[in-house]
Amino acid sequence: MSTPAYAGLDEVVLNFSPGSLTLLNGILAVVMFSIAIDLTPADFKRLAKGPKPVITGLVSQFLVLPVLTFLLVLLVQPRPSIALGLILVAACPGGNISNFITHRAGGNAALSVSMTAFATVGAILLTPLNIAFYGNLYAPTREILQATQIDPVSVAITVGFMLVLPLMLGITLNVLRPQLTAKLRKPLQYLSMAIFLAFIVVALASNWDYFKGFAGAVALLVVVHNALALSGGFATATLAKLSPYDRRAITIETGIQNSGLGLILIFGFFNGLGGMAVVAAFWGIWHAISGIALAAVMNRTEAAR
Repeated sequence: MSTPAYAGLDEVVLNFSPGSLTLLNGILAVVMFSIAIDLTPADFKRLAKGPKPVITGLVSQFLVLPVLTFLLVLLVQPRPSIALGLILVAACPGGNISNFITHRAGGNAALSVSMTAFATVGAILLTPLNIAFYGNLYAPTREILQATQIDPVSVAITVGFMLVLPLMLGITLNVLRPQLTAKLRKPLQYLSMAIFLAFIVVALASNWDYFKGFAGAVALLVVVHNALALSGGFATATLAKLSPYDRRAITIETGIQNSGLGLILIFGFFNGLGGMAVVAAFWGIWHAISGIALAAVMNRTEAAR
C-alpha cells in the first residue's frame, strides 16, 4: 500500500471549515441524544446484576479491536497517515447505527444500546489512551503524533462534551418525560442517521478530487479492517460463551465504529490530515453497508437466548 502514487497522502490536508466542524459536532451530539433517550438508570442497574455481556463487549471494543488493528498495520505497513487513521477509528466507541443494525439482525438491541452508553463513557479515558499507546508503538505514526503534539487530556475533554453530555441529557429527559421520548425515539434515530450520512457525502463532495485519488489506498484496507472488527467481536463473544442473541449484539457493536467522532478528532487535532480523514470517511460509509448486509444474513434465523 505504501506506493509512490500515494506518497503525498501524508501531507494532504482536506478542505473542512471551522463551521463544518461545528456542524459535525452538533450532528454527533444529536446522534448520541437519540441513543440516550432509549436508556434509563434501570438499564444500568439491571446490567450491574449480569455484567458479563457488557464487559465482554467492552473488552472486544477497546482491547481486541485495537490489538487486531495494530497487527494489521504491522502486516500491511500502509502510509503513516492511513495507519494512524485505522488506529484512531479502532480507538473510538461503537457507532450510533449499531443499535439499529443489531435490532435488524435479531440480536439483543437493549444490550447494544447499553454497550454504546458504557463504551461512550469509557471512551473519555480509553480512546485517547489507545490512540497514544498504539500510535506511539508504531514508529511511522509516532512521528505524526509528535509533530501534532496531541494532548490526551484535550481529546478526553472533546470526547466528554461530544458524547457524554448529550448521553446524560437524553437519559434525564427519558426519566422526566418518557411519553415525549417515546414519540421522539424512532424519528430522531432515523433523522440523525440520515443527516450524518448526508454530511459525509457533502464532505466527500467538497474534497472529491482528493478522495477519488486516494480512495484506492484505503478501500481494501477499510474492508479488511471492518471484517477483522466483526470477526473479533464474534470470536470474543463466542469465547465468553454468550448466547447467540448477545453474540450478535457484540459482533455488530465491535464492527460499527463511531467514525463521526473519528472525523471530529482528525479535524480538531490532526488538521484534517488526508490519510486519516479518508479512512474515517470510508469507514463511515462501508460499516453501514457491511452491517446491514450482515444483519440481513443473521435475521434469516432466530437467535437463541
